[in-house]
Amino acid sequence: MEITRVLDNALRKAAAVWVAPDGHGPRLVWALWREGTVLVAVGGTEQEVPGLVDGARCVLTVRSPSTHSHLADVTTTARLAEVDEETAAALRSARLNTTPQWESVYRLEFA
Repeated sequence: MEITRVLDNALRKAAAVWVAPDGHGPRLVWALWREGTVLVAVGGTEQEVPGLVDGARCVLTVRSPSTHSHLADVTTTARLAEVDEETAAALRSARLNTTPQWESVYRLEFA
């Protein structure tokens, strides 16, 4: 099975992934899979991810949504995203237990 299809299936169901920017350890972060990219909101009331800056190389670790076992480690590049209202609404609605207020949103683009 092609890895992009495997990742797509897993990330559609994932609520969290592990992100490790270069030079930093992995952090379990809430993430949203949208339009072929992983979105991570940081700052404000959201998580902090040291080293997550525009252009940072990151290792994204994805677990199987059914077994929770390790599925893949993928190299990504963080890109600061300008979030439109539709994407902001999707980010807010995915957070069921809080009203998120973030400082930045990054797209983790597959290398």
